[in-house]
Amino acid sequence: MSLDSDSAVPSSSRDWYFPSPPFIHAAKSPKYHRRFPTNPRPSPPLPTDSQPPFGPATPFRAVSSSSSAPPRTFSHDRPRRRVDFPRRREKPPRNDVNQPVSGVPDGLSKKRSEASAAVSGDKVISFSGLGFKLRWKMAFTVAILMTVLSSVVYQNFCLHSQVNELQDYISKLELRLQAYNSLESMELITYSGLEDDDLPNRSLKRLALMVSLVFLSIPVVVFKYIDYVSRSRSPESISEEESLNKQLAYRVDLFLSVHPYSKPLALLVATLLLICLGGLALFGVKDDSLAECLWLSWTYVADSGNHTDSEKIGERLVSVSISFGGMLIFAMMLGLVSDAISEKFDSLRKGRSEVVEQNHTLILGWSDKLGSLLNQIAIANESLGGGIVVVMAERDKEEMELDIGKMEFDFKGTSVICRSGSPLILADLKKVSVSKARAIIVLAEDGNADQSDARALRTVLSLTGVKEGLRGHIVVELSDLDNEVLVKLVGGDLVETVVAHDVIGRLMIQCARQPGLAQIWEDILGFENCEFYIKRWPQLDGMHFEDVLISFPDAIPCGVKVASLGGRIILNPDDSYVLQEGDEVLVIAEDDDTYAPAALPMVKEASFIQISRTARKPQKILLCGWRRDIDDMLVVLDAFLAPGSELWMFNDVAEKERKRKLIDGGLEISRLVNISLVDREGNAVIRRHLESLPLQSFDSILILADESVEDSAIQADSRSLATLLLIRDIQAKRLPMVTHVDRGSFSQSSWIGEMQQASDKSVIISEILDPRTKNLLSMSKISDYVLSNELVSMALAMVAEDRQINDVLEELFAEEGNELQIRQGDLYLREGEELSFYEVLLRARQRREVMIGYRLADAERAVINPPAKSERRRWSVKDVFVVIAEKE
Repeated sequence: MSLDSDSAVPSSSRDWYFPSPPFIHAAKSPKYHRRFPTNPRPSPPLPTDSQPPFGPATPFRAVSSSSSAPPRTFSHDRPRRRVDFPRRREKPPRNDVNQPVSGVPDGLSKKRSEASAAVSGDKVISFSGLGFKLRWKMAFTVAILMTVLSSVVYQNFCLHSQVNELQDYISKLELRLQAYNSLESMELITYSGLEDDDLPNRSLKRLALMVSLVFLSIPVVVFKYIDYVSRSRSPESISEEESLNKQLAYRVDLFLSVHPYSKPLALLVATLLLICLGGLALFGVKDDSLAECLWLSWTYVADSGNHTDSEKIGERLVSVSISFGGMLIFAMMLGLVSDAISEKFDSLRKGRSEVVEQNHTLILGWSDKLGSLLNQIAIANESLGGGIVVVMAERDKEEMELDIGKMEFDFKGTSVICRSGSPLILADLKKVSVSKARAIIVLAEDGNADQSDARALRTVLSLTGVKEGLRGHIVVELSDLDNEVLVKLVGGDLVETVVAHDVIGRLMIQCARQPGLAQIWEDILGFENCEFYIKRWPQLDGMHFEDVLISFPDAIPCGVKVASLGGRIILNPDDSYVLQEGDEVLVIAEDDDTYAPAALPMVKEASFIQISRTARKPQKILLCGWRRDIDDMLVVLDAFLAPGSELWMFNDVAEKERKRKLIDGGLEISRLVNISLVDREGNAVIRRHLESLPLQSFDSILILADESVEDSAIQADSRSLATLLLIRDIQAKRLPMVTHVDRGSFSQSSWIGEMQQASDKSVIISEILDPRTKNLLSMSKISDYVLSNELVSMALAMVAEDRQINDVLEELFAEEGNELQIRQGDLYLREGEELSFYEVLLRARQRREVMIGYRLADAERAVINPPAKSERRRWSVKDVFVVIAEKE
């Protein structure tokens, strides 16, 4: 580059030749040289007339741009080199390498940047290679030092043992010398032979000591090698493949996790290795045999205090090492044993152990119906001396046992076993011996009905997938009647369904029509009194059903299971039906072992009293609240009520929304024949809204558990209770209590008349979800009757004991066929007439009815399956009778 005196050269144009002033001032030592480029760069010769002179001898100087400066030539024409010296690391570079220096051609700047990049890359490679070499040299040095240390220790032991051997040998020679002087030659020869045989094999002992040291150093060398291999891999290979020590740690962890006995096995191997290596080391430093040394090594491992008898340095070092290893091994063994015991107790506490039972009742799920369900099963198993009930739910075992322990009833010898698990997992089902259970009950979850039924469906799928098969049947509690078909489609013949909402709804309708019927259903569904049983009696083959009716002194036949019809159960058959081979008799009895057929009694045939029943009258019913299956209730009410009846619907659902929901539920309002709907919108817990209704004019008032709070039983019961109290108070103020009223077809003091309230004819039926609330309302007597989930639990227990009873209950709850009815006494007898129960029963058969019980006018409860059926007694027309008859 030529320097022209006519052109102004900036002061920064010479910065690439000489170091900048900051760099020079930052240097603390004069030994730091100026930086020049490493590549030679020739300088073009300058003309003699235009070469500027050098100024004073200073390391830095600005080039003058004045043309008056005297020309001066450089003293050196050869090309200058720029040498890079390392700068201090704490000082960051002033400019980027890739940035061109001002006043320097672009080509030259690019060459400098490429050269600096190449030098820096070479430095990185050289430094990484130097690091690997240092690590390898360090590992090699550590190995050499360990070998030297082992050799020094070994030589120390060998020299010490040789000194001892020489001392022993000298003492033996002295003894032999004394023996030559005192003993005979033969004895001397024998003695010398014995002394020669007692000399140990020192080379073998040295080899044993060396082997033990080598074996002890092997793990250290292996770990060092693994660490070296892991560190020597390039970053690219590490990103693609895990390091060797991580892979080894993963393999060890996998082995300990997969194999259940890996930890005790590893501990046993470590113990044996410690005993063997310790025995070899002791054999190398002691004069005892190998067997004695191995046994001594075991004693050091088992008891760390046994090494106190060691005297020599080598023996003490080896014995202390073995004792220290023994303490570690026994500490690990104690930890393993403690963990195993804790894990076992934790498994038992959390209900993870397997149930080994047969013919037990299995309950899957947890709900508020569990208490009454367990009570009914315990009563049913009382005649067998108790039974086994297994409950599996997704709850903690201790919590379940604590809740069951709080239940205030006697289990009567029945044992309840709780297990924690999910019915959707086959392993958990196998844990409770699901294939050997005689009955499986699937409870509906509290909360949303659709979610509960979906979970019940998945549970049925899991049960049908059990490889061993199921010995018993499945009883599934559902919340929505629309889902029943899907569950039966999945479960097939193994499944029996009980729809809780449908059962409660139908019972509420029947109790609204016949208020005394609720107590009858409670007696029949529960196992505390009398219930349905089906059994075959070969001695009854060929008899007519009218003779079978009076053949059981302790039971009342009410149907036949016909074998020729594929096991179909016929309720209330004709008197002329003859029992065939294979037929079974359906009876109502106290227990399955308390009845048997006997000889036909002598029953006087009573004359038939021709009294026509009064025609059904239109009724006015109020429904407070909204249920998800209210469309099904409307269909049942339309079938039961007389033409011209009114159904008032009072809830907070808008009128248009009601019609839409009813249509979505499959109900066509135009098809309702016997009832007409009256819509009223309002809140059932607000007194002002209730006062707008003619509460004194309704025949029956049904308080439903509202759909808006059905997810919480406590909230639903609180709402129903508030509505009940408000209605009672409004009725009492509008129509005061009267003592004697005209009760239509019923007498003033009859059972049905006693259940009517101050309004003269309104009967209030409340739906309560929690059985505890039901007990409180029953004791306070502020409601005519309370229907709760306890009746659903009774139905579940009955179907679980005998799945055939489900067909009987379905017919009794249906709109068509036979049903339970309450009849006035004047339909069968005259006032003061003396008859036996069998005679009244035969009179009822003339009306095609099966009489199952009665309630006297002065009694509090009805008597189902009365005893002493042949004894004659005086009856009153105020008495009422319970019959099974066809629906009107």
